[in-house]
Amino acid sequence: MSVLAYLIPVALFLGGISLIAFLWALRSGQYEDLDGAAQRILLDGDERGDKPAIR
Repeated sequence: MSVLAYLIPVALFLGGISLIAFLWALRSGQYEDLDGAAQRILLDGDERGDKPAIR
């Protein structure tokens, strides 16, 4: 039972850190353009203006 005295605060601390990281990601614009990345993967290099990779 005494282990719970350690595990509960640790779990609350980790949950708080996760919540802070998620809120930071929201405010910094990490989730602004989700469709743009999905569209860009389908474009050829010529359409984006990229140069083809030299192999």
